[in-house]
Amino acid sequence: MKTLELTKTKWTIDQTHSEIAFRVKHLMFSNVRGKFRDFNAHIYMTGGDFSTAEVDVRINPASIDTGTEARDKHLRSVDFLDTDNFNEISFVSDSLTSTDKGRNFEMIGKLRMKGVTRPVNLDIEFGAFVKDSWGVEKVLFSVTGKINRKEWGLDYHALLETGGLVVGEEVHILCEVQLIKQA
Repeated sequence: MKTLELTKTKWTIDQTHSEIAFRVKHLMFSNVRGKFRDFNAHIYMTGGDFSTAEVDVRINPASIDTGTEARDKHLRSVDFLDTDNFNEISFVSDSLTSTDKGRNFEMIGKLRMKGVTRPVNLDIEFGAFVKDSWGVEKVLFSVTGKINRKEWGLDYHALLETGGLVVGEEVHILCEVQLIKQA
């Protein structure tokens, strides 16, 4: 009797239609939003099953963009990302578990930033498998989560006169992703 062998399909990130972004509190109330402009990802799925995804994401931290060059320069400094010494942020998945019949997932993986690797949990909202106007197969989904920046050595801690932090410790991860199926 023959065994049916499912093959892994490679997907890459569509950088034109994807965004890796974040949000952090500033002055304890307002939010600063930013994104990374240079990133790539390779995802492998068995069959057409999103729950089998193996994810490997690479981000160039020097590509950070908050819309303010002076702030971006500070974020690239040793106070935060130290891009002169650390030229990559990476995330590699360990597991992907459906939380409600295949629409929402929890992804657990290892985030490496500024030389520190720590586990992180991300929430994935699966959008759809679609074909675009040119017949290219794509997968659409959103990724959210949060980390404490200090756990990765991003220790900048200027205080306000009232005692609060200028920059919050909790960083919200906000990603919109389109993957392209590779031949």
